[in-house]
Amino acid sequence: MSFSTLARKVLILSLLCFPFFLAANAWAQDTATLNGTVTDNTGAVIPGAKISVHNAVSGLARSAVTDDSGNFIFHNLPYGNYTVTVLSKGFATSKQTIGLTSAVPVNLNIGLKIGAAAQTVTVQGAAPLTTDTSLRTSMDRHAFSKIPLENPSSALSSLVTMMAPGVAADSNGMMHGLGDHASNSYSIDGQPVTDQQSKIFSNQLPEQAVQSIQVISGAPPAQYGDKTSLVIIVHTRSGEGVTTPTGSITSSYGSFGTAVGGFNIGYGGKDWGNFLLVNGQNSGRFLDTPEHAVMHDKGNEESAYDRIDYQFDPKDSMHLDLEYSRSWFQTPNTYDNLNVQNVVSGGSTADPVFANAGNADQRSKIGTFNIAPTWTRILSSNAILNLGVYVRRDGFNYYPSNNPLADLGPADLQQQSVAQQRSLLNAGVHSDLTWTHGVHTVKIGGDYNQTFLNEDFQLGIVNNLFNAPCVDAGGNPVYGYSSPANCPGDDSANPNYDSALAPYDLTRGGTPYHFNGHTDVKLLGVYAEDEIKTGNWFFNIGLRGDVYNGLSDASQAEPRISMAYTIKQTGTVLRASYARTLETPFNENLVLSSEGCANPVLNPLLACASGFATPLAPGYRNEFHAGLEQHFGKHIDFSADYIWKYTHNAYDFSVLGNTPITFPIEWHNSKIPGFAGRIDVVNFRHLLAYTVFSSVAARYFPPQVGGAGATVGQTGLPFRIDHDERFNQSTHIQYALPFKTAPWIGFNWRYDSGLVAGAVPCYNPLSHDPNSACASTSTILNGKPAIDLSSLTADQEFEAGLICNGVKATPGHPLPAVCPANELTSSLVKIPAPGTGDNDRNPPRIQPRSVFDLSLGDDDLFVRGNTRWSVQLTGVNIANKYALYNFLSTFSGTHYLTPRSLTAQIGFHF
Repeated sequence: MSFSTLARKVLILSLLCFPFFLAANAWAQDTATLNGTVTDNTGAVIPGAKISVHNAVSGLARSAVTDDSGNFIFHNLPYGNYTVTVLSKGFATSKQTIGLTSAVPVNLNIGLKIGAAAQTVTVQGAAPLTTDTSLRTSMDRHAFSKIPLENPSSALSSLVTMMAPGVAADSNGMMHGLGDHASNSYSIDGQPVTDQQSKIFSNQLPEQAVQSIQVISGAPPAQYGDKTSLVIIVHTRSGEGVTTPTGSITSSYGSFGTAVGGFNIGYGGKDWGNFLLVNGQNSGRFLDTPEHAVMHDKGNEESAYDRIDYQFDPKDSMHLDLEYSRSWFQTPNTYDNLNVQNVVSGGSTADPVFANAGNADQRSKIGTFNIAPTWTRILSSNAILNLGVYVRRDGFNYYPSNNPLADLGPADLQQQSVAQQRSLLNAGVHSDLTWTHGVHTVKIGGDYNQTFLNEDFQLGIVNNLFNAPCVDAGGNPVYGYSSPANCPGDDSANPNYDSALAPYDLTRGGTPYHFNGHTDVKLLGVYAEDEIKTGNWFFNIGLRGDVYNGLSDASQAEPRISMAYTIKQTGTVLRASYARTLETPFNENLVLSSEGCANPVLNPLLACASGFATPLAPGYRNEFHAGLEQHFGKHIDFSADYIWKYTHNAYDFSVLGNTPITFPIEWHNSKIPGFAGRIDVVNFRHLLAYTVFSSVAARYFPPQVGGAGATVGQTGLPFRIDHDERFNQSTHIQYALPFKTAPWIGFNWRYDSGLVAGAVPCYNPLSHDPNSACASTSTILNGKPAIDLSSLTADQEFEAGLICNGVKATPGHPLPAVCPANELTSSLVKIPAPGTGDNDRNPPRIQPRSVFDLSLGDDDLFVRGNTRWSVQLTGVNIANKYALYNFLSTFSGTHYLTPRSLTAQIGFHF
């Protein structure tokens, strides 16, 4: 597409969405306002009546008291069904159910009847069994604050992994939704955040700032674009209407020396409010480690968050989100990173000098800030306008060891020392108009986002054999020498020697190579959708248009349609949906991946197939869902979807040479079928319980069509990506004991059948299976099938838990270089039986695991009225399961689950 054609499309779309496009993005706030008046049977207003709203599924509960005019108002209620209860002395209790499905304020006038307090008048509301045409999961702070979570620095993604179906858990807070590689979007108070949110890429919003969270696992409505495998809608805490300063001071200490402290306060009046949060943590195990033992893994994080709300008049209001966070952490070491032996001098001579270069000491620092104001205008009783802008920046710094020669690792992991200074700045503007009329709720909106990418890094070779000028008679690289012309005796010139790399070989006196890349990526989207409720039918019909302009260009018209039918007699909801989406490339190291192959220095490090630039192009997806929701009595809800997704240009990640720097790539297409579901126990005494489950097949198809070189998919046949998982489930049980001090217990059970681990050695020669997952490790020993282990170090064999003929590998004692195929076993990785390892049908995997977490707490230890003391004890992996997340994954590397971790927290609440 020519730039002039693209510009015309941008202009046309901009004119179509004006005037709704003056100041914000297609991510509406997704919260409702409920107001009204309480009167008696004569029409006189009742001041001082207590109003409470409760969502049985999410656990959200709020209360208010009517003013002197009998009026009440609730702001920022996430969409859903609510039970509204009214209590007033001398009147019968009123209870009714209402559905909130749009941002247009709902007015509810409630008339109380004179009667005894024990009497309850139930009003039959018009709310349906569900207002969702797709699979969604909702939870409020009151419920999720009692879920045992592993790490405060990635609590938000850990929470999503535990509460939403279809999520494959990965290390360091990484999660993969419905078969796609971390293609998730956050909508935080209406602001989209679509970049990587693992704690090795960015700093997440503190969990203490979150009021409620909703996850869309079904087909996304038209208002959501960019990355939509999971849409995570987050509403933050507000101080509006909190007329008495209310907050808490908490402190905790636990395993690995992990200390966390925090302070928050909310305060406001009828027309304004402020919520402020400051917290920090310091840990001796900040990241998930590549060894079960913890080595070189200290880290800390500090966060500050502030939300300001102000009501100018009955029609105009605004809120402002401000956030800054900083994290610093070490890159965990393996045993291979200790006392690294390397060439320290004479690397270009015939007699290089080897010595101990010390332990690897690589570190990272991430700084994140966010500014996001939003203005809301009530245009009429059935129309509302949102306008907002935002600026968000992640600054990532990677530091090599002080002695870069200590960065030398195993041949398949790190042969170069690297430093990086990378920044990613998002600036956006968005607007949406919501209008209700009869059975219709119409929403029209638009967004414009510009992402400024700066990628700066320095790289130097630290393995003297990596670009050796000479080889011996067997073709093996030899140490020393500066040029193929200097090869002595039986040695000869290395046919693979690359003179372009010679100046950057630090073992031969070279200096680091410096790369600097920059681009800005523009994304414009407009949409219109109509939610229609007629009889037992509920429809959401929409159309979205996106125009992408980065290192490549694309535009897409994206129809979205979903429908649900309620069978009230049986408590059943049947639903189906379709979405067409524009899939945009990941922004992290996008310039490197797109332009690196045209660089003569980076080309050999990136395993490029050509010397040309390989920009990533946006793809498109067709996504289908069919599901049902079934209510069993008053207390059990079941909801599930069958999923089928086809993506043209499917994204993954690869790695820069042999360094910790990753970058995006894309494959020709992916096919992802599966199912996901949820079972909830609601409104059952003091018990909250749920189970979420999924089975998703992530099948990717070569060839690679964008980005620099990859390390998988070499057979040219379909393969399972390394976040493919056959089955996973999370169960949470939470029980509040019926005592005055409010004690409670929370319990998690997480089962994972195991991610794909393509680096696990196995036996299945290509002659037997052209799509073998074991081609590089299949060999013969004494005429029988055997597995070649020579590509792994002793420590890597130990990390995988490999056992040959009953003998376990240890970091200092490798297994034999070749092991009979029927004698190689492991308790940590699942090795396919000889002759069965197939990239698509039966790839190697991590062994299945069950992990249990437990939390115990008391929210009001001393029962002292307006102030409270709380205590909480949390145990993560209480059975001390010894297991892996992944093994030598292209993107993630090797990481162990957290060993048993115990934490005690004390809090003061006022």
